[in-house]
Amino acid sequence: MARTIDVEHVPAGAAVELYISPTCPYCAQAMSHYDRAGVRYSAYDAQNDRVLRERMFSYTGGDPTVPAIIVDGRYVQSGWGKPPRG
Repeated sequence: MARTIDVEHVPAGAAVELYISPTCPYCAQAMSHYDRAGVRYSAYDAQNDRVLRERMFSYTGGDPTVPAIIVDGRYVQSGWGKPPRG
């Protein structure tokens, strides 16, 4: 059975990728949360880079909602908050 990942409490040392829009407030909240928690992540501008947007879509199945959150190479969710918004 696949383990569900809580995006607000990712495992220590996990590789976190965020596909974002630079003006998205939910993206800013996610990055701020990870910064405060000391979680290292890579942020990719999926709004302004077509190649990155296509990579994001390959994870999300075409869902354009940001932030798209990838943990250890596995798509976890799109959006931020409870419930996720983006």
